[in-house]
Amino acid sequence: MKPGQHLEGDRTRSVRRSMTTIRRGAGGRAPAWCIGALVWLLGGCGGGSPEDGQDGPAGGPGGGGAGESVIVLRADRVLDGRGGSMSGREVVVRDGRIAAVVEAGSTTGAAVYDLSGATLLPGLMDTHVHLGWHFDRETGRLHTAESADSPEDQALYAAENAWKMLHGGVTTVQSVGGAEDVPVRNAIAGGMLPGPRILTSIRPINAGTGGPAEIRAHVDEMAAAGADVIKIFASESIRVGGGPTLSQEQLDAACGRASEHGLRTVVHAHGPESASRAALAGCSQIEHGALLDRATLELLAEGGLYYDPHIHVIFDNYFANAERYLGIGNYTEEGFEQMRAAVPVALATFQEALTVEGLDIVFGTDAVAGAHGNNWQELVYRVEEGGQDPMAAVVSATSLAAESLGLGGSLGAVERGYEADLIAVAGDPLADIGALGRVVFVMRAGRVYRNDPVGAGR
Repeated sequence: MKPGQHLEGDRTRSVRRSMTTIRRGAGGRAPAWCIGALVWLLGGCGGGSPEDGQDGPAGGPGGGGAGESVIVLRADRVLDGRGGSMSGREVVVRDGRIAAVVEAGSTTGAAVYDLSGATLLPGLMDTHVHLGWHFDRETGRLHTAESADSPEDQALYAAENAWKMLHGGVTTVQSVGGAEDVPVRNAIAGGMLPGPRILTSIRPINAGTGGPAEIRAHVDEMAAAGADVIKIFASESIRVGGGPTLSQEQLDAACGRASEHGLRTVVHAHGPESASRAALAGCSQIEHGALLDRATLELLAEGGLYYDPHIHVIFDNYFANAERYLGIGNYTEEGFEQMRAAVPVALATFQEALTVEGLDIVFGTDAVAGAHGNNWQELVYRVEEGGQDPMAAVVSATSLAAESLGLGGSLGAVERGYEADLIAVAGDPLADIGALGRVVFVMRAGRVYRNDPVGAGR
């Protein structure tokens, strides 16, 4: 037997056991070791990026928090995620949570991360991503049901996308959704894999799901499979006009049943009719909404729905990777022209939404294949092109996003007792929103996954 042969055999068997769970799709919560076995097969991810080389107090990226009872983070300023900015403060982390925010230099006997020149803030929370979307290895084109990639590949791509987003400062995502989300979510939650916190809808409702009875049964199935949220397609893609696809009765059934299960509902709705139906049905959040008028935006505000517009990253990514999408489904030349025409319309709708009193606008990107890790660019565009106040943009991606996800009591703010999901960016995003793209430090649940010199922030 060659050296390592027995070990490789054990690894292969572990991966095969993992894939048995993945192939069950949404049939139930997979154990945390499922994706962990895949990571082991590849040599392990540790907790840090292979391209980093900067040691922190605990011996490098991913080590911080593992063996330290108290960690202190000292930055030039702290944004609390709720609209406040502090200077001369340090954040004390103990056992994965924020223990205190105190005067700088007042804590002793702790491992200190010196983040001079940087701004510390809660980790970004993207309320709309597609974790498993990727380009196939052999063709370089968008993965489809007919693609050659195996379920093993799909899970690994999802894990890769999760790492890219964490490394880029996103510590929580809502994926809407895919069967591969479940084992990746569980592996990250179990500490087997580095990545952001994941909430998933697993499999969405669309016009093909059926009538109200079938839709209620679908919601029951997703709830039993461990879904965190229910995703509903209530309109066509913007590439084919964005018209409504579900009746009021169908939306009533979907959002009503989800509410019975204690689940939120996020609704793909481009135009006024589909969004209005969702509001009347008591749904939780409107996605995209590129064609909404003021009356509908006001209806969302009155109904307490969150609004999650996607006005830049999704379009920019599609245009940059057009050849990887064209010819697949409704990714046609005509569809791309529809998207190009929608760019100024979506921007104008966002600008109108900013003026609607009481409308909660949250951060989401609709990150698909090619976009993971570039999530922060949406916030830059909202500020620089959309005219949003920089602090409001930060709040939309921190405490407001946490609230929309039902996590406002534990995430999204720099507050005692909250989970220590924290990032640092080189510079001051209130003066230069582009600083959000210069991430130098990432901590999730008190564990450090990135610790670069401040001057190295991208």
